[in-house]
Amino acid sequence: MLSIVPARICIVSFKDVRGIQHSTEVEADSLYEAAVIGITRLNHDPWLEKIASSTVLEIEVRNPGTRHTLSLQQIERWLASATPNPGDAMKKAKLKMMLVQR
Repeated sequence: MLSIVPARICIVSFKDVRGIQHSTEVEADSLYEAAVIGITRLNHDPWLEKIASSTVLEIEVRNPGTRHTLSLQQIERWLASATPNPGDAMKKAKLKMMLVQR
């Protein structure tokens, strides 16, 4: 279930197969939204290879600072899970479309 919280600035990052850390700053209402927006931005960067399902993302939420770690596979499972709230279902559908277009 998505909780209603104000949008927060997040840093979404991952380490590629060469050990190089890549990151982008996003504004999001939830951890999963931050991950999807971050994946989309990072995948549009011509210097990077596409993010694989097994890639582990680190999401740092700013002010107050917290850090979370998710794989793209976990995000895809969450997006595919049932959501009883119509508003949350619409948000998930929007995030799914963002991932499809990556």
